Amino acid sequence: MAKLGMIEREKKRQKLVFKFQKVRARLKKELKESIQNKEPRSHQFRLAGEFQKLPRNSAPTRLHNRCVVTGRPKGFFRDFGLSRHVLREMAYEGLLPGVTKASW
Repeated sequence: MAKLGMIEREKKRQKLVFKFQKVRARLKKELKESIQNKEPRSHQFRLAGEFQKLPRNSAPTRLHNRCVVTGRPKGFFRDFGLSRHVLREMAYEGLLPGVTKASW
């Protein structure tokens, strides 16, 4: 089991990403348009400054996938939202529909 502080930190990041999602999309769109329209660099620097004023943890790249059950950050399967340990146990118990042990 992962440390609870790490799990809570990840939840906090998810909330911030969701909260600033629209603001980031708007700024990104404006910046892209200003570059395409060849507007003055000062306008682009102003937009970049607004990006920098946003909280760091509101960037989606700072998110890390974690197992829903244990909070383990490594060995994560996106399709199930579980780590490899939990996935294996649940598959053997028949709790995951359509997942069977491979045999050939």
